Amino acid sequence: MKKRALLLGMMLTLAVTSVGCGKKEADANITEPIYEESSEEAVVGDVVDNEEEEDLPDGKVRNELTGELIDESLANQRPIAVMVDNESIALPHYGLTQADVVYEMMNSTENGRITRFMALVKDWETLEQFGSIRSARVTNCILAAEWNAVLCHDGGPFYIDEYIALPSVDDFNGGFSRVNNGKSREYTEYIVSGDLDKKFASTGASKEYNKYYTENHFKFAKEDTDIADGTSAVTVDIPFPHNGSYLTYDESEKVYKYFEYKKEHVDPQNGNAQLSFKNVILQCTPFELHSWGDGVYDPNGYMYYKIENNKGTGYYITNGKAEEITWSKGGLTDNTKYYDASGNEIKINIGKTYIALVPDDAWSELVVE
Repeated sequence: MKKRALLLGMMLTLAVTSVGCGKKEADANITEPIYEESSEEAVVGDVVDNEEEEDLPDGKVRNELTGELIDESLANQRPIAVMVDNESIALPHYGLTQADVVYEMMNSTENGRITRFMALVKDWETLEQFGSIRSARVTNCILAAEWNAVLCHDGGPFYIDEYIALPSVDDFNGGFSRVNNGKSREYTEYIVSGDLDKKFASTGASKEYNKYYTENHFKFAKEDTDIADGTSAVTVDIPFPHNGSYLTYDESEKVYKYFEYKKEHVDPQNGNAQLSFKNVILQCTPFELHSWGDGVYDPNGYMYYKIENNKGTGYYITNGKAEEITWSKGGLTDNTKYYDASGNEIKINIGKTYIALVPDDAWSELVVE
């Protein structure tokens, strides 16, 4: 069996050097864990809460992102983390209903605090058209690293450079396919069939989890479970003013359906299916504008969420109910963990998950009812 590399010690600050010949070196301002080199590779562990080993159908394993059954050939395949433009002109999004986990977060404090999606896809070889693709921010580099996912984006402000240079951050920057959709060039870049195979081949990035993979993010309940003593959560209205994100609970399908710009979010790549999720996680998250020094902050409103070595509050929402939770994250490759009021790690329901990083200064405007 392939096994996870062992974490040897505490965090070490690494000196920055030039990046060349595809080799990455760490920046002096960012810390990464040191790992023992091993001939054995990482393996995905159990994700469903079972006292005994689960008896799965032949040739099947659990997708560690959703808990759903997938082909065993995908067991150790790394997900991709795709930056998706969320400006209204970029709609409709193609392929987003195929994502396993979708993050939504503020992209800038300007333009009505416009948001951007980061979509995690485990079985990315099934994608025929996905996007459109846009630039990344520092927070996206941090989150992709904790999933050991390959970040797919097209550029970004220079603040991301020191993160992209880290050995634990793999990325595919631009060069995806252009689709003639009648829009200006910045809205025409998509991942299409064959793009990712070419990217992996040309960059040498591992398709399988590497030594920076730590452990599964979620534990899934064995059976569909309601939140005991939860409060009503039929409508979830998130304080993202530019696009007006909200989710409503569909009791017949037992999922939360996503809306923005006052309409259903649909996916023409998959029969105009509406984007929907079994689980919703909301994080109250502090943020900070990038500084140019001497108290001068980035004029474009570029910011980062202060998620490393931090903790906060939030909500876990499923099956029409919500519960208050707390979250915590250590260093770059450490997973964000979620805990109930008793301090136990929550077990979420099998299915897709939406995670919103809600700015702490707008948390009071969140509506869950």
